[in-house]
Amino acid sequence: MKLTLDGIKDKKSWEAAGVVLPSYDIEKVKEETKKSPAWVHFGIGNIFRIFIGGIADTLISNGAMDKGITCVETFDFDVVDKIYAPYDNLVLGVTLKADGSTDKKVIASLTEAIKAQSNVEAEWNRLKEIFQNKDLQMISFTITEKGYALKGADGTYFPFIQSDIDNGPEKAGSAMAVVCALLHERFKAGKAPLAVVSMDNCSHNGEKLRNSILTMAEEWNKKGFVEDEFVAYISDEAQVSFPWSMIDKITPRPAESVCKSLEELGIEEIAPVITSKRTYIAPFVNAEGPQYLVIEDRFPNGRPALEKAGVYMTDRDTVNKVERMKVTTCLNPLHTALATYGCVLGYTLIADEMKDEQLNKLVHEIGPVEGMPVVTDPGILSPAEFVDEVINTRIPNPFMPDTPQRIATDTSQKVGIRYGETIKSYVEKYGDAKKLKAIPLAIAGWCRYLLGLDDNGEAFELSADPMLDELKAELKGIEFGKPESYNGQLKSILSNENIFGIDLYKAGIGELIEEIFVKEIAGVGAVRATLKEYLA
Repeated sequence: MKLTLDGIKDKKSWEAAGVVLPSYDIEKVKEETKKSPAWVHFGIGNIFRIFIGGIADTLISNGAMDKGITCVETFDFDVVDKIYAPYDNLVLGVTLKADGSTDKKVIASLTEAIKAQSNVEAEWNRLKEIFQNKDLQMISFTITEKGYALKGADGTYFPFIQSDIDNGPEKAGSAMAVVCALLHERFKAGKAPLAVVSMDNCSHNGEKLRNSILTMAEEWNKKGFVEDEFVAYISDEAQVSFPWSMIDKITPRPAESVCKSLEELGIEEIAPVITSKRTYIAPFVNAEGPQYLVIEDRFPNGRPALEKAGVYMTDRDTVNKVERMKVTTCLNPLHTALATYGCVLGYTLIADEMKDEQLNKLVHEIGPVEGMPVVTDPGILSPAEFVDEVINTRIPNPFMPDTPQRIATDTSQKVGIRYGETIKSYVEKYGDAKKLKAIPLAIAGWCRYLLGLDDNGEAFELSADPMLDELKAELKGIEFGKPESYNGQLKSILSNENIFGIDLYKAGIGELIEEIFVKEIAGVGAVRATLKEYLA
């Protein structure tokens, strides 16, 4: 059994293995899409393949759409060569359920895979042709927040972005330059409208995407590469819209255990690969079942009936509220607390932490207890039901191969949103945040994590973070097992409004965090003892 168009013709074998096959005419869908694409997606990795590809697959299966998605890779071209081409663009989606069972389905909605290479004539001309097509309705993105970044911390353009600015649209290299160049092709072909939809997991994603593309256009305009009218065209949201969205689905790296189970069913050549750019990817994608996609309904050239596949179509304010609910209260703050304490307490699987009495209590306190009084209620989703699903179904799923080490990445960039917003809301509502006990415990846990020593005093590797060296330098002089070595080293971190969005001393919780931290460095087992004390 091979995951190819020829391979899935052996329907009996696939069905015997419990794999659902597409019910539609795959070749016909491919043909219709290639002739006149309506939906192009940039960034064609795991979450796109199972979630966004799955949406299109559902719509095609239900007769609500007769075209698939045109897939464009902007960063790791090995993905096209190693994962798309050899498998005829098919994906084996594996949904990991909490009871240990899986749902397996072949997704065939990804009809064409193109590399965004302006220096390869055939690829570049095909992309131009697609963007010149007036029937193109939307382009969407899962390229991560980093894909929209144009400048470094010093405020100057990254060298590769400066090169794109200097070289103009015909030599575009970065994702933002490529998209801007292709929008220019659309402009020249008659200014047809288009929706440009970020589906990346970051706040105000549509705004970030719009700002980056407009900046590129304005820089090219200064150099005479593009017309004033082009800048006006992409600035007009009645012509080119940039809807905001909120996406939520945990999609870990392909798991060896899943690969082994598929091979035991007789599916061949299914093993994961690591590309030259360190992308972990496989012909299959494993993910949790729960998923949420909320999109601002602003599509000037029409759109697929996304709501028929479970997408919430709404207004910008509601998208913002859903995103705020998830990121500041119901999911991300809990994940971050589990990530840092998990590393210190020696866990390697997030799900296992939910069997830990103290860590389970901690997330219950952070979300339902401390978060709910100030949660943003978006109206279309219930915050109480959402956080209940997160705590009781999603995080404890033992078959989700997600690690605290992965989630601990870039924590300095996250704590301002994940904890700072609730702290600010408490200050606004009560005058200070002194009612909070679990969130200070979580922040103290992050500071303790930064020492890079577990609860036995053994060294462990800290996850990547752009502020790591700076933060470690602030903690200089603190010694494990010597609480007396603490003499205020946290003050500069806890008062840093760039990190937390608020001075934690002015919020009334800086001293409490220091008190907890000092107890957590007292010696072997001090972290566990402190959690027990403060969660009693």
